Amino acid sequence: MGADIVPSMDIDVFSRRRAALARRMQAAGGGIALIPTAPEQLRNGDVDHPYRFDSHFHYLTGFAEPAAWLVLRADGHSTLFCQPKDPERELWDGLRLGPQAAVQALGVHEAHPLSDLDVWMLPQLAAQSTVWLSVGLHACVHARLDNWLAKLRTKARSGVVCPAVQRDLSPLLAEMRLFKDDSELAHMRRAAQISAGAHVRAMRFCAERLRAGAGEVREYEIEAELLHEFRRHGSSGPAYTSIVAAGANACVLHYAAADALLRAGDLCLIDAGCEVQGYASDVTRTFPASGVFSSPQRDLYAVVQAAQEAAIAATRPGARHKDAHHAAVRVLAQGMLDFKLLDANQVGQLDDVIESQAYRQFYMHGTGHWLGRDVHDVGDYVERSEALGDSFIGMDAQAKERTPPSRLLQPGMVLTIEPGLYVRPAPGVPGCYWNIGIRIEDDAVVTDQGCELISRGVPVRADEIEALMRG
Repeated sequence: MGADIVPSMDIDVFSRRRAALARRMQAAGGGIALIPTAPEQLRNGDVDHPYRFDSHFHYLTGFAEPAAWLVLRADGHSTLFCQPKDPERELWDGLRLGPQAAVQALGVHEAHPLSDLDVWMLPQLAAQSTVWLSVGLHACVHARLDNWLAKLRTKARSGVVCPAVQRDLSPLLAEMRLFKDDSELAHMRRAAQISAGAHVRAMRFCAERLRAGAGEVREYEIEAELLHEFRRHGSSGPAYTSIVAAGANACVLHYAAADALLRAGDLCLIDAGCEVQGYASDVTRTFPASGVFSSPQRDLYAVVQAAQEAAIAATRPGARHKDAHHAAVRVLAQGMLDFKLLDANQVGQLDDVIESQAYRQFYMHGTGHWLGRDVHDVGDYVERSEALGDSFIGMDAQAKERTPPSRLLQPGMVLTIEPGLYVRPAPGVPGCYWNIGIRIEDDAVVTDQGCELISRGVPVRADEIEALMRG
């Protein structure tokens, strides 16, 4: 940590979020919420992983230090617990905000040293009937709450009331985080802009290396170009482990950049995005190492691009989240038939391919997900008012007909649009398409008119990619 633990920020944004959450708690019966940040994670020996705060906690506070808790009552009163000032520890680990400065810096009502939490919580809990916490997120919350409740139960004979209900806070926060405000969208646009620039840099790097006669470049070298571009423009780093997949590795969906060689004639698939002020971008491009698509590569690339265009057209207010996926699948499945990846004599025509899901041999994932503070962000994918429960596994046909429809899109939602094709060697599949993996992914903000693609600072069309790599 350093001196910028609390960056310059509009504390009113975080105050409004805490107030909005408190109102939701009050409407659901009141109570008190316990929201810790993420713990530090040991990497090995005495070395920790780089610290990253909990997304819920940072959404409500803007506070990036570890070892902190937010306690929020349904009447809106907020209390922060954090590490005290300690000149000796700060010499080693960086400056701390400390409780004394936290009230003004973060806009909370009161702040105390973390060491006071156990004593302070007992009378607070005794005054409440309901405790809110993100179930299953951080084990430390459950353990400490159990300890506090056990102590209160021992005092029950003297009239102390013990909260009888524990409720999951995550659905309330997920619904809030699903809709991005202007400050969030500004961070996400910046993250997408930086990420697009990193993809451009990677494409040019590959082209220059091969033009210089190197003949090949390793995946980790390309990854290094991405990381350099992320950091030099002020990003905190990658939002997730970067995928840099050379040749056949592009058919592995979550392949991590390693030391494989990218050679002229290969395609390179890069799925990489950075994080800015806690907000992720998520961008994928597929390009030819040599700067020119071969005929089979171009054929399949055109199918994926057309699928993305269909999905983009289906991403608008009032449409369902799944509509983009259905639109993309129709285009991809038709392409599989057109280029003989699927044999119509065996799988039938387009509607048969979709009904049987035969297309999943070459396209096995969804076409998009929510994006925000987490790269796979929180938020229901089905209409909450129509939901039947958390699990639909094992339902009979009649029950499946009652499965709630996917979520209606509304302005302020942010999601990815990412169709792909992944052709592994298989009997009956034309050999010219073997080991071709293609994905195109952009970040989209749902607007009043449709959607805004915020990651188009890197080309998508095959001819534009080739022109970039020539230049």
